[in-house]
Amino acid sequence: MGDQKSQTSATSLDESSSAASIPSTPSASAPPPPPPRQPVSLVQPSQKKKHKTKVVRVFRSVIRSFPIITPVCKFPTLNGGLPDSGSKVSGTLFGYRKGKVSLSIQENPRCLPTFVLELGMQTNVLQKELSSGMVRIALECEKRADKDKTKISDEPLWTMFCNGKRTGYGVKREANEEDLNVMELLRAVSMGAGVLPGNAEVEAQDGELAYMRAHFDRIVGSKDSETLYMLSPEGNNGPELSIFFVRI
Repeated sequence: MGDQKSQTSATSLDESSSAASIPSTPSASAPPPPPPRQPVSLVQPSQKKKHKTKVVRVFRSVIRSFPIITPVCKFPTLNGGLPDSGSKVSGTLFGYRKGKVSLSIQENPRCLPTFVLELGMQTNVLQKELSSGMVRIALECEKRADKDKTKISDEPLWTMFCNGKRTGYGVKREANEEDLNVMELLRAVSMGAGVLPGNAEVEAQDGELAYMRAHFDRIVGSKDSETLYMLSPEGNNGPELSIFFVRI
């Protein structure tokens, strides 16, 4: 009996040792972690006020005397020779193809956004419009009382039209983490278009994130009218894009 018990115990120990020596095999490999976030190195926009020449001041006073044209019916066009009554800024249109497109305005690609607007249009729809060669986006809001000093760029909500068709609303918002990450990835890009890897952390994201960046002329007509004209490189027959901000 004693010998049988010793033999049984030895067998159990041998089986336990054998089981312990076999490494466990995972049932399925874990998904790769999302790419690390880029550290934000964007700087604050310059607070210096640009000196305006006498010619520009006179021109702006003449522009203010013009009646405001409702962009839904007719869009003003930029005929060569108009001086820059505001400044040149960097504008980026970006978004997931089946998600809404956003507009980010920066003093230059190395600065933090001064203005982020979520437009009432899907990115793939805007891409189709741009493929036609000419896009006019009008953003309208109600005119404020004369004593209200709110800047037109500080309006929170806009009714949006694209080439005369109403598409929804434009909503101004603070730059979020995703916006800053996109601007950081495009820090070295002054002009161009392409795609960026999608963010797996974003719920229901649909693959790659498309973008288009260009320089814009900012034309100030009055306190209730402002326009961004996209500047294309010389000799480039790319799409023509204008964005109108109007209080009516």
